[in-house]
Amino acid sequence: MEPYRIKVVEPIPITTREYRERRYAEGGCNQFNLTADDVTIDLLSDSGTGALSAEQQAAGMRGDETYAGARSWARFRDVVAELTGYEHIFPVHQGRAAERILFTSLLKPGQISISNTHFDTTRANVEIAGGVIRDLPCPEAKDLDSDEPFKGNIDLAALEAALAGPEDVGLVLMTITNNGGGGQPVSMSNLKKASKLCRKYGVPFILDAARFAENAWLVTQREDKYRDHSPREVAEKAFRLADGCVASLKKDGIAHIGGMLALNDTALAKQCELLLLATEGFRTYGGLSGRDLDMCAQGLLEVTEPLYLKERAESTAYLAECARQAGVDSVQPAGVHAVYLNAGRLLPHIPPSQFTGHALASELYLAGGIRCAELGSLYLGEITEDGELITPAPYELVRLAIPRRVYTRSHLEYVAETLAGIAKNPEQVPGYRLTEAPAMLRPFRCRLEKIT
Repeated sequence: MEPYRIKVVEPIPITTREYRERRYAEGGCNQFNLTADDVTIDLLSDSGTGALSAEQQAAGMRGDETYAGARSWARFRDVVAELTGYEHIFPVHQGRAAERILFTSLLKPGQISISNTHFDTTRANVEIAGGVIRDLPCPEAKDLDSDEPFKGNIDLAALEAALAGPEDVGLVLMTITNNGGGGQPVSMSNLKKASKLCRKYGVPFILDAARFAENAWLVTQREDKYRDHSPREVAEKAFRLADGCVASLKKDGIAHIGGMLALNDTALAKQCELLLLATEGFRTYGGLSGRDLDMCAQGLLEVTEPLYLKERAESTAYLAECARQAGVDSVQPAGVHAVYLNAGRLLPHIPPSQFTGHALASELYLAGGIRCAELGSLYLGEITEDGELITPAPYELVRLAIPRRVYTRSHLEYVAETLAGIAKNPEQVPGYRLTEAPAMLRPFRCRLEKIT
C-alpha cells in the first residue's frame, strides 16, 4: 500500500473521445500542445509533477527570501553537502540550467561528452556549448526482454577505448538512472570502474543525478554487495565516486522547481559561478525562492526513505505487469520512475517512418485521455527538414512516467485497461507523418498529422 494518506484532492478531467480527437488535431497531434484540462491521467513526465509532503509545505513556510545568504540557502547547502560530499554547491532553477552552466564552462568546441545515454535536453545543451555527444550504453541494454539487472550501465570497454583514443574527451556524464535507456539503473560496480577510468585519463566524471535515490534503491535490490545497505548509504557512496553532479530536483528532490550543480574542482566552480551570476541569480539562490530551496532540501531528505522507494518501485512494476497481462510488453526489468512500452512489438504494421511509438502514445490519449511521451524515431531518429526519417531509432518505445505520490493503484489499473483495449485491435491504430520538424528538441515543438 502507499505509505501515506491523502490530505488534499484535486478533480481530474473526464472527457469524451470526440473532444480528445478535436483537441489533439488542433495541437498538431503533439502531446506537449495539450493543456491540463485536456488530460485525464498525465504520465508525460515525472519532472516537477509530484505531490508535496506536509513537511515540505511546512518547510516552504519557513522560506527566507533574503537576496544573499538566506537561511534557506544554508539549509539547502547543508543537506546537499551531507548527501554528496561536494565542496562547491550552486542552486539553479532546474537541471537543464545546471547542464548549460557546466557544459559552457567545461566543454571546448569539438570536445566529446561521453555518456551511458544523454537525454534530449542534455544533448541539446552539449551541442549548444559546441560539444559532440557520444552514447556508450552497455551491450545488455539491447535486449529489452532480458532480466539483466543493470542495463543502464556504460560500456566500459568502449569507454576506455574512447578515453585512450586520439579524440578530445571533455567529460564523462553518467546518468543515474538511465532515462534515455529505459529508466534502467547503473550498478555501483560500473560506477566505480568508470570513475577509475576517468581518473586514469584525467577526464572529469560527472553524475546526472536527477534520479539518484531511485538508482540507489535498485542497487540495494539487485547488487548483492549492497543488499544490506540503505538507499541513503548507496547514494552517498555514488556521489563520492564522481567529481561533481548536475541534477534536476524536480525528480528526486520531489519539488515543483529546482536543481543543483555541485563540484569539487575550485577553478571550474569559479567559472560556473560567474555564468550563474550572469544568467540565473546570486550564487546562494540561483533563480529559486527561499521557499523552493527549503522544499528541495526537505525533499532530498524524504526521497531516500526505504518505505517510500519500495512502494514507488512496486507500483511501477505493478503497472508493467498489468500492461503485460493486457498484451503490451515493456522494457524489463521495470525501473522505478517509468514503464517503457514496446510499441514496435505491439504495432508491427506501422513502420518507423510513420513513428510507431508516437502512434501508440497518440492512441493512449485518444482512447483514454492518458498523456505520455514517445521515445522512438520521433525523438531519436535522424530526420530531414522535410520530416522524412533517414535513420530510425533502435527501438520504438513509449514512456509512461509516473509522478511521485500522485496516482493510486486504481489510476494505474485504468491505464492498463486502456492499453488492453488498444491491444485487442492494434491493427486499427494509424501511423503519423510530420508536418513541421524543428532541427533541435523536435518532440517539444513538432507537429504531425494522422495517416488515413
